[in-house]
Amino acid sequence: MSLASKQHCIRHYQWGDGCDGWVLADTEGLSVKQEKMPAKTAEDVHFHKHAQQFFFILKGTARFEVEDKAFIVHSGEGFHITAGKKHRIVNELEADLEFILSSQPSTDNDRFNCI
Repeated sequence: MSLASKQHCIRHYQWGDGCDGWVLADTEGLSVKQEKMPAKTAEDVHFHKHAQQFFFILKGTARFEVEDKAFIVHSGEGFHITAGKKHRIVNELEADLEFILSSQPSTDNDRFNCI
């Protein structure tokens, strides 16, 4: 299958404040997505009861807030969040942030916002 054909199988979605995502793999046991956050955007604090997540930063620098602690992760680095931890990702810079997000199991019906 050519790359052009594969691209038609990738599902695009939008989230947050102008953020984009593409579903690369989606099963009950594993979800892999590529996401892009514009400059100065952030997601809401939330947690997953069952899913652990691994973020691999492709472009930019991410600020992760996990259980009231901040972590800075640069391009070419990864960050693991275990299930049950309250967290969010923030793009504080003036450039896009792009990353691969792997969740195991899938986060479908397993996201709980902390408002």
